[in-house]
Amino acid sequence: VQLVESGGGLVQPGGSLRLSCVGSEFTFETYDMSWLRQAPGKDIERVASIQTDSTTTYYAPSVKGRFTISRDNAKNTLYLQMNSLKPEDTANYICAIGWRVHDTRGQGTQVTVSS
Repeated sequence: VQLVESGGGLVQPGGSLRLSCVGSEFTFETYDMSWLRQAPGKDIERVASIQTDSTTTYYAPSVKGRFTISRDNAKNTLYLQMNSLKPEDTANYICAIGWRVHDTRGQGTQVTVSS
């Protein structure tokens, strides 16, 4: 199983970023998927999750209304559109298989929100 994230970077407060995660060596379309994040010195946090057919999503209260999770099963790709970014969104963003339990994770992509 491989999960490879991309799209992170440095962005000013109020800006936007779109993260991508390409999955391989497993049947992507049959798994719920999630984005997690971990800031330095803090516990890992579940940011958003999406079911296999995209009909049901979950968002952490801290990102609801600003972030959008989506997926393209034909491309084995998970996305996270992040708008109105805040300094407190700074973290390593990690793609994971699963809805609540996330045993399989990628390495992550760093997002830094700073002026």
